[in-house]
Amino acid sequence: MNTVPSPSLPSLQDELDRITQNTRALVQPERLAISENATAELFATGIEDHILRPGAQAPDFTLQDALTGKQVHAADLLALGPLVISFFRGRWCPYCVTELEAWRNLHAQLRSAGAFFIAISPQTQRHNDFTLQQHNLQFPILSDPDAAVAEQFGIAYSVPETHREYYKRILVNIPFVNSGNMYKTAAESSWRLPLPATFVVNQDGTIAFSEGHADFRVRPEPAEVMQAVLAAVAAK
Repeated sequence: MNTVPSPSLPSLQDELDRITQNTRALVQPERLAISENATAELFATGIEDHILRPGAQAPDFTLQDALTGKQVHAADLLALGPLVISFFRGRWCPYCVTELEAWRNLHAQLRSAGAFFIAISPQTQRHNDFTLQQHNLQFPILSDPDAAVAEQFGIAYSVPETHREYYKRILVNIPFVNSGNMYKTAAESSWRLPLPATFVVNQDGTIAFSEGHADFRVRPEPAEVMQAVLAAVAAK
């Protein structure tokens, strides 16, 4: 897929590539190898083949909002305009927060176009609220326990045992962030994560754009997503 952004928008992938370069300069090769192998193994499962494609019907869902604690219904948002849905792994992922900040900077433009943006992660409401406040985000972040909605979009997976030890060594407590429980008491489902993925949903519930990657370092360019948003708005 062409990932060259429009001249009016900076390249998100360039920013993410800088994170990768800095990480490779600072992190021991043996640790990098664990992450590289986990990414390759995830890709080899064929998970990308299960991502819902344009033309498919988007699942309906109701999830808790980080800021208000209230339930947000996808159908209510779609009644007002096209919807951009960004699934992210968690506040512990620098690639995810960089992507969220890019959408923060585009949020006013998106709303002016008549569309809505929401972010979804398996984090608890508390950790989603931390994400919201720390990065000054203006859009809703919704909690997706056990990545159940992500599963319906075809992007959920369980962190394999070998990679769990890696996360423990770098002090990323995924079960705690996702469930509030520590390793010994956390359910197996607290290790569920979504592929980072973005969907644009038309008001009739059909998917107009979808992109997700097993390689968490790769994300769709906001410029491409915005083109799909403008087309969806024009079709209202």
